[in-house]
Amino acid sequence: MNSQQLSLYELQQQVKSSLDDAFSLPVWVKAEISEITVNRSGHCYLELIETEQGTDSVIARCRATIWSYTFRMLKPYFETTTGQNFTQGLKVLLQAKVEYHEVFGFSLNIRDIDPVYTLGDMARQRREIIRKLQEDGVFEMNKELELPIVTQRIAIISSPTAAGLQDFMDQLHNNMHQFVFYTKLFPAVMQGSEAPRSIMNALDLIYNYEHMFDAVVIIRGGGAQIDLACFDNYELAFHVSQFPLPVITGIGHDKDDTVIDMVAHTRMKTPTAVAEFLISGALQFDQQLTELENHFIELVNDQLEENKNRLNDAADQLNQLVNQMIVAQRNRLEIAQIQLTNRTNAFLKKHQSELKQVTIETKNKTNRFVTRQNHMLSQSGNMLNFAFRKQMLKSKNKLNQCENLVKILSLETIRTEKRNLNSIQEKLRLVDPQNILKRGYSLTMLNGKIVKSVGQLQKGDLLETRLSDGTVESNVDKINKI
Repeated sequence: MNSQQLSLYELQQQVKSSLDDAFSLPVWVKAEISEITVNRSGHCYLELIETEQGTDSVIARCRATIWSYTFRMLKPYFETTTGQNFTQGLKVLLQAKVEYHEVFGFSLNIRDIDPVYTLGDMARQRREIIRKLQEDGVFEMNKELELPIVTQRIAIISSPTAAGLQDFMDQLHNNMHQFVFYTKLFPAVMQGSEAPRSIMNALDLIYNYEHMFDAVVIIRGGGAQIDLACFDNYELAFHVSQFPLPVITGIGHDKDDTVIDMVAHTRMKTPTAVAEFLISGALQFDQQLTELENHFIELVNDQLEENKNRLNDAADQLNQLVNQMIVAQRNRLEIAQIQLTNRTNAFLKKHQSELKQVTIETKNKTNRFVTRQNHMLSQSGNMLNFAFRKQMLKSKNKLNQCENLVKILSLETIRTEKRNLNSIQEKLRLVDPQNILKRGYSLTMLNGKIVKSVGQLQKGDLLETRLSDGTVESNVDKINKI
């Protein structure tokens, strides 16, 4: 056997020598960080991999080391430049010295890092997430939901200890308009690799009580751009875009929107801006109610004035009609009297003429015959007088019937209009605040303002309770919240 026989150590020495000759200078290497560990002394140990394009199959793997004095400079430089934690899963461009150790084998000693490469890969991933959401047809789904004008029942996703949460709650519940909002916190991790899954779990929990809320608010306080990378996550964005309630974000940053901001129904800059947005919706609705109330009062007043004018017009018209009917009946009666007088005179003249003729013809008759004729004439006068009185009585009865009918119609019309007016006055009386107090309700005031929530009260506060017949002052001794 002529082949050279080498010990394992000698073989390792030759491999190391060959690598030193071939890679005497550092080289730039593109790879993905698979694992990362920082020990107590500050040294950083990495496992780098490369996967086959289009698959997750690992086609290359090696160890790498960043010594503590280099790691203390590279880590803050990378994170401040990219706004991203130096952690596993990142694709990086590293300057490394190729090393080979007889015991530990092949490794890379990292000397420098190019954050621009990682920024490009992060931007590419972000664009890929947005493109995929658009292709899936869910990018605009949450924006298409209708947000109630008054969004009062709010599910909050935030870290319980976040300063932004406290700012949001103070701004919302202590608003100057004293609007009442009902909030429920669903705690979640708001930064780091655990954040997407934690927020999705909170969304799933809210989904079980969907009917109890008007909207979901995702908030966190301000922070470095590095803390916001968790919001550029496809699975989380997919959950938010398809959520059945409108989602409002207040992530607390003024720079580029995260993917979550893009797919949410409404994006606000800060948690306090979200609170102001919700308060403005309630204020707009309150103003609309005030306008409707004023319009209703105007309509009622106009209706009352119109009915009053109609009643006055009806009374005037009725009075005119009564006077016209009385005048007409009087005219008819006078005409009847004139006609009756004329007929009586004509009748008397006719009979007087006949009587004269009879007198001339019977001039030679006896006195007895004359007396009998005078008696007959007297009877005829009585009959005529009776007929005249009967006609007068009949006409007077007709006039009285007309007057009674006019009075009945007038009274019935006046009663109907009075009932309508009383009904309107009764409706106004029912909505009078003083009558509401008489029915057993009361108003509790603190410093001249109506108390709507126990959250406005503190122990020792002096309260004024307004009843229908006076006021009562009392001190808060104990507060029980529901």
